[in-house]
Amino acid sequence: MDGGILIMDKPEGFTSFDVVAKLRGIMHIRKIGHTGTLDPMATGVLVVCVGSATKAVSRLTAEDKVYEAGVRFGEKYDTGDITGKLIQTSDKVITSDEYEKAFAQFTGDILQIPPMYSAKKVNGRKLYEYAREGIEVEREPEQIHIFSIELRKFDYPHAQIRIHCSKGTYIRTLIEDIAESIGTVATMESLRRTRNGQFSIEDAVTFEDLEAADDPWTLLRPVPEL
Repeated sequence: MDGGILIMDKPEGFTSFDVVAKLRGIMHIRKIGHTGTLDPMATGVLVVCVGSATKAVSRLTAEDKVYEAGVRFGEKYDTGDITGKLIQTSDKVITSDEYEKAFAQFTGDILQIPPMYSAKKVNGRKLYEYAREGIEVEREPEQIHIFSIELRKFDYPHAQIRIHCSKGTYIRTLIEDIAESIGTVATMESLRRTRNGQFSIEDAVTFEDLEAADDPWTLLRPVPEL
């Protein structure tokens, strides 16, 4: 086998590049690429192409995603999640019905402004590089598609939502925008990607699985056909 796909269950604290770097050591090959960045605090499905399969990276990156996200109401952070600096609070208490009703205006084709703390490039620089220097730059809204938002759990000031979305969706921003639409603030306190295209978390392997295998290459999956 000269290549294939690994469906990784990315652990918290790793960047997507960290995962690729560690896999290069485990798989003993340099030619590895991932198909969709996950923030260090996020966990879950990271599709990784190994060897000859790297030619499929751009195709697999374009697929839709499913996330489970934790929401904390009443607090807003500069990064859009709890890893950042608290910049705003709200005492407004909302109900589960009020929150769920707001989902309708955020489903279908919507416009979303990329957050400053993101890897999107403007004028050749990543937005988070500007943000770390205290510079806010103008960003053009981009069209994304939200297939569905489902309220899984509500225990104010916390909630759990499930989002099925297109590539390019920033869940942190979606959480902030929904909260703003009902007159409060919120931030993302956890994120787990449970599906990327046809690959689900049930297909995923861990670093421990790979290190325990007699031959980690046996855990590779074939590249899906077009």
